[in-house]
Amino acid sequence: MTENGESPKPCPPGRIRKDGKCVMPEVTFTTLLISLNNSALYHLGELASPETGEKARDMVLAKHTIDTLRLLQDKTKGNLNGQEGELLENILYDLRMRYLQAVG
Repeated sequence: MTENGESPKPCPPGRIRKDGKCVMPEVTFTTLLISLNNSALYHLGELASPETGEKARDMVLAKHTIDTLRLLQDKTKGNLNGQEGELLENILYDLRMRYLQAVG
């Protein structure tokens, strides 16, 4: 609630509310993974463009993003905490299944 008792306006896409202000989320490995996951979902045609509200499919870019996540998994092996490793594994599994279903 704002000082005058109204609910605050929603933050623009990609921003979060912190201390009453819309800010970019903290840069962490988890936010990087979620950003890449959202990018892949967008290219798979599962998320709409925030600007147009339309969905588009680009399987080349979807595969490239999935390959980028796999590269991160390979390069960070042994350096992630349990939650980060599990999140990355789950994201990759989910995206691979969605990709296979889309090209199937």
